Amino acid sequence: MALKCGIVGLPNVGKSTLFNCLSNAKAQSANFPFCTIEPNVGVITVPDPRLNKLAEIVNPQNLVPTTVEIVDIAGLVKGASKGEGLGNKFLGNIRETDAILHVLRCFDDGNIIHVDGSVNPVRDKEVIDIELQLKDLETVESRMAKIARAAKTGDKEAQKQLEFYNKVKSVLESGQSARTIEVEEFEEEILDDLQLLTTKPILYVCNVDEGSVTNGNAYVDAVREAVKDENAEILVIGAGIESEIQELEDPEERAMFLSDMGLDEPGVSKLIRQAYRLLDLQTYFTAGVKEVRAWTIKTGYRAPQDAGVIHTDFEKGFIRAEVMKYNDFVSFGSEQAVKEAGKLSVEGKEYVVQDGDIMHFRFNV
Repeated sequence: MALKCGIVGLPNVGKSTLFNCLSNAKAQSANFPFCTIEPNVGVITVPDPRLNKLAEIVNPQNLVPTTVEIVDIAGLVKGASKGEGLGNKFLGNIRETDAILHVLRCFDDGNIIHVDGSVNPVRDKEVIDIELQLKDLETVESRMAKIARAAKTGDKEAQKQLEFYNKVKSVLESGQSARTIEVEEFEEEILDDLQLLTTKPILYVCNVDEGSVTNGNAYVDAVREAVKDENAEILVIGAGIESEIQELEDPEERAMFLSDMGLDEPGVSKLIRQAYRLLDLQTYFTAGVKEVRAWTIKTGYRAPQDAGVIHTDFEKGFIRAEVMKYNDFVSFGSEQAVKEAGKLSVEGKEYVVQDGDIMHFRFNV
């Protein structure tokens, strides 16, 4: 399931530093390195201690984690929505992603010049917001022009769509992103069809100085206040510190460094997991001596759909799923012990797979 998160931000906010930290992140172990697809795209493993615990119990020949793609998107200048600078490339790359990681500079450093002369993460956020909103406004107005004639002839469906487009247009013109709109059930499909940039889920990554990594600072507080009604998430991270962490090869040295900083794990690990959740993804496992593997699924998928992630034949010929809960497997220590304890359940086509389920599918094609 190749889903992408795009990293965006103005120049000198720490975007590239963060991407480079992600590129070197040893999320599971050295066996799962960052893999470059093209110069600005990377496949990064999602850190999940459960996978390692299953491997300890099963001792498989192979261990395969889940991954997300991170795209380092070209920089932005004002006027991008009209094609200024790398505007068209920037907006086109965002359109291809499923979620946005927006890096905001939340630190002072006289040696790093800000493109607008001063540090103000809320202003920086608004620069990119406005460009995305303007591009979305262009999309909506184009759709409105196409459907207006049908609406005038009395086409009820066209009238519904036009009414909703006007609602979206009004929100965008007020300087708000489309993700803030409360949509009714029948409007969800219309909104999805628009493929707007500002409906994409977003994580604001506040890049702070060393002294602010645990509790944030006034800049972070300002960002929190600015996005409180936006249906967005915030993560505080120190890209500079993360660079230092990546240079420490020895696990004990790394643990000591993290402890001194008041951190329980590298910030990039939190970022990767949060990006995974931002994409509305979760994990189920298959566990056998040949392979222990984490599989990426959309939250809410039913058993046949999840089986199809392994192979389309599994979905087509789905018969049933044998399910063990992760905690039960760890507690009892083997599949056989789980069965003997009566903790293995047999589920049909309507079963909604839960995060952490250990699955075995029965199928016939």
